[in-house]
Amino acid sequence: MAPEKTIDQERRLGDRMLSECGDNVAVPGYVRAERGFGIVHLGLGAFHRAHQAEYTDSAMSEFGGDWKIVGVSLRNPDVRDRLNPQDGLYTIAEMGDSVTNYRIIGSIERVLVAPEDPAAVLEALCSADCRIVSLTITEKGYCHDPATGRLNVEHPDIRRDLAQPSSPATALGFIVESLALRRREGLPVPTVLCCDNLPSNGDTLRNLVVEFAGLRDAGLAAWIREAVPFPNSMVDRIVPATQPEDIEQLRKVCAYVDNGMVKAELFSQWVIEDRFARGRPRWESVGVDMVEDVEPFEIAKLRLLNGAHSALAYMGYLAGYQFAHEAIADDQISRFVENLMHEEIIPTLHEPDGLDLHEYANSLIDRFANPALRHRLYQIAMDGSQKLSQRWLGTLRDRLRAGETVELLALSLAAWIRYVAGFDENGAPIDVQDPLAAEFREILKRCTEDGLVDAERLVEEMVSIDAVFGADLKDNGALKSGVVFWLSQLLGNGVLTTLKLREAIPA
Repeated sequence: MAPEKTIDQERRLGDRMLSECGDNVAVPGYVRAERGFGIVHLGLGAFHRAHQAEYTDSAMSEFGGDWKIVGVSLRNPDVRDRLNPQDGLYTIAEMGDSVTNYRIIGSIERVLVAPEDPAAVLEALCSADCRIVSLTITEKGYCHDPATGRLNVEHPDIRRDLAQPSSPATALGFIVESLALRRREGLPVPTVLCCDNLPSNGDTLRNLVVEFAGLRDAGLAAWIREAVPFPNSMVDRIVPATQPEDIEQLRKVCAYVDNGMVKAELFSQWVIEDRFARGRPRWESVGVDMVEDVEPFEIAKLRLLNGAHSALAYMGYLAGYQFAHEAIADDQISRFVENLMHEEIIPTLHEPDGLDLHEYANSLIDRFANPALRHRLYQIAMDGSQKLSQRWLGTLRDRLRAGETVELLALSLAAWIRYVAGFDENGAPIDVQDPLAAEFREILKRCTEDGLVDAERLVEEMVSIDAVFGADLKDNGALKSGVVFWLSQLLGNGVLTTLKLREAIPA
């Protein structure tokens, strides 16, 4: 019997094998060596590879152009180590209920690792070929106060970058230093395109960049504000983390090994304000909506998809489910998420042209229910302190100002507090992944005596974290009492019994 092949002996993805791919996988519609780069992307995670890089690949396949991407990993070399040995190629598996489409993406030229060689990153950012700098660094990567949108000037990475501007570590540090170098050399500016889930994300990023630059040089800050475009954008696609079994399934179907593959749902949307300094790919011809004002789309997506997703994650995880499709299949959790969207979120929104919000909300339930994605609730639940402001608290403030009820939002907040307390309904520990996790642990210690959690004190201390809730909500007694009531129920009875109680209370 022949020995079983190791992974190193298997056929690996790379330029040399593109012409050998079978009918099971689509390949780029252009000769990669003939295309130059035009985009530097900061934060080369799975979402970018399953979203913006795919749109850019489609645009080059249909219309050409020198728009390949130099990706930058800001933290660790994992993505570089996966992609560079594959010539920057990777596969996206687009997964529906009963179909999976495989496609090789060729738009990434190479990957740099910022901590290893910040000078190489700055060289790419300052290159004449770089016409767009884009970002997907997650909310916490902006080193800001989510409640106010202001720069956290005490953040250790920000203080480091201010002290060592020529060798930055943060996205803000790299952007500001590269723009300073361009200004000094008289080079044309790029467009800076934020693709993260931040409210008015382009405006927010511009303000953070200008604030950071102002701590270095007031003239530089004024020049950036005047000269550099920061269009707002909205992105929408569910992209779960790739698991080893996904890579193995791809090997079986397509007969090659791809250690950089990503998976995503079939649905994808991208809306961008059409303000670019030096051109862009023909994104509008491959499904991107180029508009004058992104805000109605952005707020609807943040509050409905992301807001509902977070509620589903905390409720579902506490109830004992691992995956989004399992949690949404629970009738009680599904009804709660539907009611949250239709009763409390949609009334706060302005309906964008061509988008029926109630139909959109209903479609989200179907998207969450996609079993092929196997989207882990634990992944969705990460970094809640950075996400609540845009996902829930804007809706909450709008309803409070209008004198409307916030019962479902209060229950959602109680579920988040219950989750970050760090133990599940069986008493097992939860490894809470959040920048404020250590602070949460200290708060829980102060609010626990003889093994019992004081729900009222816990809510009081959590809502008093200004970086999350701002300065206004901690004085709202009605809101806090609602959160205390639901947190007490979750602590004493668990999620499913609490949801039964909520349904039994007359409207």
